[in-house]
Amino acid sequence: MHGKSILLIVGGGIAAFKALELVRELRRAGAGITPVLTENGARFVTPLSLAALAGAPVRTSLWNLEDEAAMGHIELSRSADLIVVCPATADLMARAATGMADDLATTLLLATDTPVLMAPAMNVRMWQHAATVANVATLRARGVTVLEPDDGEMACGEFGPGRLPEVAAIVAAVTALLPSRLREGLGVGSDSRPTPRHPAQDFPPPTPPAAEGDRRSTGRGGLVGTRALVTAGPTHEAIDPVRYIGNRSSGKQGFAIAAALGRAGAEVTLVAGPVALATPPGVRRVDVVTAREMAAAVSAALPCDIAVMVAAVADWRVDPAAGKLKKHKGGPPDLALVENPDILASVGHGTPRPRLVIGFAAETDDLLANAAAKLAKKGADWIVANDVSDGVFGEDRTHVHLVSHKGVEDWGGASKAEVADRMVARIIDAL
Repeated sequence: MHGKSILLIVGGGIAAFKALELVRELRRAGAGITPVLTENGARFVTPLSLAALAGAPVRTSLWNLEDEAAMGHIELSRSADLIVVCPATADLMARAATGMADDLATTLLLATDTPVLMAPAMNVRMWQHAATVANVATLRARGVTVLEPDDGEMACGEFGPGRLPEVAAIVAAVTALLPSRLREGLGVGSDSRPTPRHPAQDFPPPTPPAAEGDRRSTGRGGLVGTRALVTAGPTHEAIDPVRYIGNRSSGKQGFAIAAALGRAGAEVTLVAGPVALATPPGVRRVDVVTAREMAAAVSAALPCDIAVMVAAVADWRVDPAAGKLKKHKGGPPDLALVENPDILASVGHGTPRPRLVIGFAAETDDLLANAAAKLAKKGADWIVANDVSDGVFGEDRTHVHLVSHKGVEDWGGASKAEVADRMVARIIDAL
């Protein structure tokens, strides 16, 4: 995020205090922060604390004569690389959705052509109310990235979706929305820099379907003009500062697919769990650790034409202990498992939906039956199924079946690179 400018709007909710932690993490990553505090936000955090952490003065009013002498709110709304609203309250999203401009925050949101990311936080019934559902749909239809809130216990004592996403998940979404540092084959360690681009250029709308008979070339460049999203690797869910829930995914298949898509000309965003693999040339990489961070990064990377969800996402998480859990005579600690977001289903059933959604099923028994059930449940177009009972994890070779609504294809044993190339050839044909 070095050199990036973020305009942060802090709304008025109990979760506003987490905006201070978000400022700290964004600045630690190298971003510059311009803070805007709403009138209700100032009831939860002070302008002084926000300014101290941001290292910049806090804007609070549309009626500051000095700031507005040169139409300051217009300059503010368009000078940043990204606008982040945290927390995005039900009231603030409703006013933004209806185009109100009665304070500095809503005026900024109405006057901008900069990408906007909203991190909601509210009571579960407010989040699920038909009015909020409609407002969120309106905002998303206009290109605003609205993250899904976390499930959990509210400050009011109720339980359900509505908690502010974890700060790390918001940071991952910010990273996914900022312009890429890896263009034209640049590597992670390169001293070169691509030509500066406006953030909106990084997320054009999906390409329209090709006309009948207008098939893309299956050679190099067959996916030029398309946007692809790939997830890869495991996720890790902390139990305490030392231990975590995880799995044995190496990320090799996902990275191979991202590389093959890039070679075919697609603009690729790779959301990677904690793996030690080199970024494929020209691929935009977003590193995450937890399932919620991955979900946020995936949401921020939409819309796209192709989604290949290879990552082995942990199904459950726990509320991690603050300190290392010790052995004691009472036996092992009780771990209360909480279900993680279903990322593949959210993409397969979501709006905007990619033109092609591909999931993966790693099974130890009833391979094809489980893959077919997953195809229907997740809203995917294809499921790539492989039997992992014989030690596929970490290997360079695999044996997969492609399961679609048309039937099952046995692709036999092959290297993961060969599977990736074959898949990309099928993707080109399908599009």
